[in-house]
Amino acid sequence: MARRPTIKEVSKLAGVSFKTVSRVLNNEKNVSEETRRRVEQVVAELNFRPSLAARTLAGRKSFQVGLLYDNPSPYYVYHLLAGAQEGCAEHGYRLLTQPVDSAAPGLVADVAALVDETHLDGLILSPPVTENEALLDELDRRGLPYVRIEPGVRREVGRSVTIDDASAAQEATAHLLAHGHRAIAFIKGPLSHVSTVERLKGYRAALEAHGVAFDEALVVAGDYSIDSGRRAAHLLLDRASPPTALFAGNDDMAAGALAVAHERGIAVPDQLSIVGFDDSDLAAAVWPPLTTVRQPVHDLARSAADLLLDAKSPRDRMTFDTRLIARASTGPAPNS
Repeated sequence: MARRPTIKEVSKLAGVSFKTVSRVLNNEKNVSEETRRRVEQVVAELNFRPSLAARTLAGRKSFQVGLLYDNPSPYYVYHLLAGAQEGCAEHGYRLLTQPVDSAAPGLVADVAALVDETHLDGLILSPPVTENEALLDELDRRGLPYVRIEPGVRREVGRSVTIDDASAAQEATAHLLAHGHRAIAFIKGPLSHVSTVERLKGYRAALEAHGVAFDEALVVAGDYSIDSGRRAAHLLLDRASPPTALFAGNDDMAAGALAVAHERGIAVPDQLSIVGFDDSDLAAAVWPPLTTVRQPVHDLARSAADLLLDAKSPRDRMTFDTRLIARASTGPAPNS
């Protein structure tokens, strides 16, 4: 096995002290740009990787970031974790992931214990954890840096990354309206997610813009899981006058609705058009593949890590674009 290069070798080749190398590795500000570039060049040439323990002792940091999530969609969570992990790795940090119940009475105490036990240098909060104001108060009290993904409260405070959910949902609904659909159902997510409120707002805005009356009976609650999409679809398709199109608040619920359509012998898209949201791996795997809104979950999470760990970043908030991906699950309304 090849011998691992040491900080002494980096120091000698760069012509600087051990302490200066440590400052560069810890991304401290009191180092000239010329010295920083020289040290970074030697680090790259030697493929030097400092031990986490040594860095912690030198800089009194843990070089660990936590990510809190509460979402039943494995596809969303996968891209969330992958993006955050990539962003942390680029800054030389480890990512600790923690599933939580955002509505649990003990959430604040549990997160406080996690921070104390692991000495986290910061947190990335994903929805709906971003909505817990008691947790935000506790993090502010501690002075612990954090970045929120799609915050719904205190949106102008702190660092965050987001998309325009309302605009994206309006575009998805308008796509169905352009195909002649007028009886368009909406399967919404849990109210604990700000995305649920914003996507419902966009759905209603599209109906209003096209002169279609909003029918509350065509809105059914889900929880972002496949099973909840199935339950909602059964309720909607059992109606005396079932909808000709269905917009689900995420791809998992859309896939559940699609499965119900297949079970009932309802042809998609000839008899029922279905639209999802996220453009997860699932959207392209089902048949027919789902028309959906592409949400850049990976980029959101990666950028959240960048905002958290890049002390020089001049930005506090970033908004990412979404895009409607038209596939075979949508078509003209029957008899249109």
